[in-house]
Formats: sequence, structure tokens, C-alpha cells
Amino acid sequence: MQRRNLLLSAVLAASTLAAPGAFAEPVIRLVVPYAPGGPLDVTSRVLAERVRDQLGTVVVDNKAGAGGNIGADIVAKAAPDGLTIGLAATATHAVNPWLYSKMPFDAGKDFAAITQMVRVPNVLVMNAQRAQSLGINNVADLIAYAKKNPGKLNYGSGGNGSAGHLAGEMMKRQAGIFAVHVPYRGANPAQLALLSGEVDFNIDNLAAASANIHSGKLKALAVTSLHESPMLPGVQPLANTLKGFEIDTWWGLVAPAGTPAEVINRLNKAFTDALKDPATKTKFAGLMAEPVPTTPAQFDKFMAAERNKYESLVKMSGAKVD
Repeated sequence: MQRRNLLLSAVLAASTLAAPGAFAEPVIRLVVPYAPGGPLDVTSRVLAERVRDQLGTVVVDNKAGAGGNIGADIVAKAAPDGLTIGLAATATHAVNPWLYSKMPFDAGKDFAAITQMVRVPNVLVMNAQRAQSLGINNVADLIAYAKKNPGKLNYGSGGNGSAGHLAGEMMKRQAGIFAVHVPYRGANPAQLALLSGEVDFNIDNLAAASANIHSGKLKALAVTSLHESPMLPGVQPLANTLKGFEIDTWWGLVAPAGTPAEVINRLNKAFTDALKDPATKTKFAGLMAEPVPTTPAQFDKFMAAERNKYESLVKMSGAKVD
């Protein structure tokens, strides 16, 4: 009898240890195609925690490189079972298809939209001392000066084909002005060049520029969202001067094409619920990011419109990556 009890106890112990593995929820992998620490990574980690109750464990996996193409390609080629999802960003799903001569994936066909996550306004900023010395207080002043002094103004960006470069070219085209583009190896060097006076103005991400705006080192002339941003009250949209001008930084969630609709809908509900949570809004506000929960169809339509917009901008800029 004692031997039988010992055997029974051993079986029960073994089954207890095996049970968590046997009945555990599958882990969802969220591929972020950029390095850790930036706004895309931080917002992804916030949401991964907030959807735990509905989806179980979501692990953020950073796969940076090739302007985001490496990470996006991992998602495009993953099994369409909802266990691998990823970020779609302005670069990966709107700019890169026209910037890169060869793309490892088709941004329009290889993904199933889940929801847009975030919108971050860009902002037209000048070196504050330079703006004061030239008597430039607003967008109209900048355009008037550029027209009277063609080629004397220059602007920096994070490189050829970057969001700042394309926004600058779009502004030049609509305003009918000429300013020299100075590309740098990344957004941070471009901002340092603006602060030091190497360049006169940039169109930068508000999250990156806000500290220097508030310190008075940079002068904010306009935001590039269609309407005034609650993140920078009192600063007029560039669209007030240049009709229809709108270039925001955005990112959202996608799954591999072919992921079943019921899986997409389950993911959409979990992530949009998290995006609507007041705690999420507060957390994102610190990053100058506005949560934008959408339906899968809305996000898919939005990405298609953004690709269409950037096609002409990239071609006009002449930027190309081989």
C-alpha cells in the first residue's frame, strides 16, 4: 500500500509540473523593426503589457536594419496564425517601397492590417537665433525670405529619403521656394546641426524636437498635421498656409497576409481596447504620441493612401537606395 501511494504521489507531482506547459497560452511575438529605446519600441512594450489579459503573453522582438525592412520581412514571411505580428511604420509601408530599388516584401499585399497605433505630428522648426536675426516669426515670413533670397536658406534631415527630407521637398514644392537640402546620417545629427546653426530649419518629429522647443533653442513655426496638435497648442498647422499639407509620423500593427479574419478581429479588439485606455493615452502623451485605434479596414485604407502620397514625393526628391 505504501509503495502504491508513493507511485501515485509521483504521478500526481509529474502531472502538476506538466500542466502549466500543457495548457499554457501560446506566446505572441511582436516584431519591432527598429532598435530598442525609441518611441516605436516603447509604445509597443506599453501595449504588450496592456493586452496581456485578453491575449496572454506578447513578447517584443527588435529586428532593426535596412530602414525597417528586415523586421517587416520577418512578419511578411511568418505563418499566418496570429502568433507573429509586427509594426508597420511610415518608412516600411509607405516610403521604402519607392525608396529601395529591391524590396524583400510587397507592402500592399503581404500584410493584413490590425490597427493603427499612433500618430506623431512633425514640426517645422528653425534655429531660434537664426530666426531672430532674419526676422522670421512665422511660416509666411520664412516663405517671403526664401523667395527674396533663393538658395540662401538650407534645411537638414536624417538622410536622403527620410521623412524630414520628403517633408521639406513637399513644402518647397507647394510654397514655390528653393532651399538647399543637407542630409545627415540620422535624425539626431540633423537636429544637432540645426542647434549649432549649420542649417536654418528642419521638419522634425515633435517627440524629438519638443524639449528644444520648450527650452527656447528652437522656434516652432508650424506643425505638419492637418489640424493644430494638442501636443503643441498655439502652433498653427502648415496647412493654414499651404493648403492640404499633411505629413505625420505614424505606425500600427500588421499580421502576415492570410491570417484568418477571426484572428485579426481578436487582435484588433485587444489592441484597440488598450489604445482607448486613459492610462495608455497618458503614457503616450509623454512621447508626444497620440493613440489612433482603427478598424483593420481603416488602417489598410490609410496605408494605401500614404503609399500613394509618398510615391510622388520620393520620385520628386530623386532619393534612391540600391
